Amino acid sequence: MGESVLHLFFSVGPLAAADEIEAAVRSAEADGYQVVPVAVLGHKADLGFMALGDDQWRLRQLQTELTAAGLELVDSYVSLTEISEYAQGVPEEMKQMRLHPQLPPEGKPAFCFYPMSKRRNVDQNWFTLPYDDRHALMLEHGKSGRTFAGRILQVITGSTGIDDFEWGVTLFAQHPDDLKEVVYTMRYDEASAIYAEFGAFVTGMTGSLREVFDAVGVR
Repeated sequence: MGESVLHLFFSVGPLAAADEIEAAVRSAEADGYQVVPVAVLGHKADLGFMALGDDQWRLRQLQTELTAAGLELVDSYVSLTEISEYAQGVPEEMKQMRLHPQLPPEGKPAFCFYPMSKRRNVDQNWFTLPYDDRHALMLEHGKSGRTFAGRILQVITGSTGIDDFEWGVTLFAQHPDDLKEVVYTMRYDEASAIYAEFGAFVTGMTGSLREVFDAVGVR
């Protein structure tokens, strides 16, 4: 069984209190939850958190405590860690890494999150393809991704029936251009070029809470 995953994106206003935000994060961490803070670039948000853990009630408590600390929630995404139907034969160690990723990865401060789904167009319907065809396309897609081993950590979480898209994709990279290159490269794979639909991208930098607070103006 995997973990629940909650991406929260906030704007920072004058009521945001650093001590209260930190207390909410530390409390969740003390309960065994991973909480990754992100300083967001651009207008979509100022501050983000990616939180992972077993109990959605506890994730909801974290969300409540962060908003009570003066942050304004502007976007979110809910998903679950999972083993893809196309990856059932991978070694047990790899399965556990996908179900229980250890975040954030050291030396990869560049961050990107986006949701995606597979197309259901009349002439581009992923779900009407035979399983063997889908499997072959995903093997090709995975091969492209593995060329970025060491440069990119990709966390794919399932959200069918939970949020607006079918998957959430979180990327951690050494440098921002690594993010750009991996997404550009993998979009040429047939599984992506013909059958993928993407939502909005949110980009930023991970760091310590204090580094992120300084970057987004939380005092």
